[in-house]
Amino acid sequence: MIRTATAADVPAIHAMVRELADYEKALHEAKATEEQLHEALFGERPAAYAHIAESDEDGEVVGFALWFLNFSTWRGVHGIYLEDLYVRPERRGGGHGKALLRELARICVERGYERLEWSVLNWNAPSIAFYESLGARPQDEWTVYRLTDGALAELGG
Repeated sequence: MIRTATAADVPAIHAMVRELADYEKALHEAKATEEQLHEALFGERPAAYAHIAESDEDGEVVGFALWFLNFSTWRGVHGIYLEDLYVRPERRGGGHGKALLRELARICVERGYERLEWSVLNWNAPSIAFYESLGARPQDEWTVYRLTDGALAELGG
């Protein structure tokens, strides 16, 4: 079952963010706290949204999707940028990831958004195969750039 996350889900989301970071070999970069996630998702001005995948058998939280709105100047409408999609390893293959993506696609269609986008690590072959099986295609002509830490402070200071 897929449902909209509630404030009570923040500890589980935080734990899964850390599990995902560990899987992506970047646990040392996962600095977000439960308090920060709570504020981002449920504060006065939410900056992000989340959906939860629960097991149909026991109701256990087994995955999540955390996303925010982006905007296409070419299309003139919003889209969804999927920041994190994660299903716990022991629950993969049960359709939870597809159900989470299906829910985000449904939101896009319902609201007139024309894109659902995300990034995937180049070495993550199982995820790439999964996304391509759904009809997603890589944007090979684009390279993601990022300013963070010292470079961001230097440019912004």
